[in-house]
Amino acid sequence: MGSYSASAQQLVDEMKAAALADPACGLAFQGAPGANSDLAAREYDPNSLPLPCYSFEDAIEAVLGGKVDRAIIPIENSLHGRVADIHFLLPESGLFIVGEHFLPIRYGLMSRDLGPVTRAMSHEQALGQCRKWLRANNISPVAHSDTAGAAAWVADSDEVGLAALAPPHAAELYGLTLHGTGMEDADHNMTRFVVLAREPLAAPPADVPLMTTFVFEVKNIPAALYKALGGFATNGVNMTKLESYQVGGSFAATKFYADIVGAPGDERIDRALEELDFQTKSLHLLGTYPQARLRP
Repeated sequence: MGSYSASAQQLVDEMKAAALADPACGLAFQGAPGANSDLAAREYDPNSLPLPCYSFEDAIEAVLGGKVDRAIIPIENSLHGRVADIHFLLPESGLFIVGEHFLPIRYGLMSRDLGPVTRAMSHEQALGQCRKWLRANNISPVAHSDTAGAAAWVADSDEVGLAALAPPHAAELYGLTLHGTGMEDADHNMTRFVVLAREPLAAPPADVPLMTTFVFEVKNIPAALYKALGGFATNGVNMTKLESYQVGGSFAATKFYADIVGAPGDERIDRALEELDFQTKSLHLLGTYPQARLRP
């Protein structure tokens, strides 16, 4: 387990005490106070008590261990793609997706003063999302485990020329000077988060559009993926996401992560999932939950 810098630790302790005292309202996230995941937690459920966790594994373990009832985890970004390791962590966690949230991503450059900046510290995802801006301004990227954690680190550092790329409000949170905002390379920068719980939604609402997420492993035979997905086409089920990922260091893309519009109980989806199950080595439903943004 990692540790927070001094400027962040006091805030972490305060938020942790509040969340652990009321597990039903607790909502674990990865990062320091003020991170994008913290913002996502507060937007998704304004009545929640966000619990900062140093790593994704820590956030998942907080739910598994009953410290809090839910966690909110970023799963993909519109500019930088899949969040590393999430496709491995979700199926192995034993948790279920019960909701989703979309957060527009904005970054500010902040440091202890307004002096020239030569190095910018942030999470690898944030550095990737601001890659063009950093290069254009001759600023070297420095990887950190978290965006707001980078801001706290800069606040505790006396290194000349060091700044952080973090959500703009982190500057006020950690007593830094904000040089400016809008460092992201595109104004449509958006991150999708999923909300995890120990149990799936017992009865997903019937009056709102739903999503279902699952992972599966294809059989090692010719046209295995084509056969596995055929049932979705013939039954008119909209698959909005399909990603392959490697397991076991085999360099064989045999596992897939998928989102479909709808839910089990719909005859079309039941038929499609039945066909998928027949054509695959394994099928693991991760959850059915309300759509936060309508898919076509």
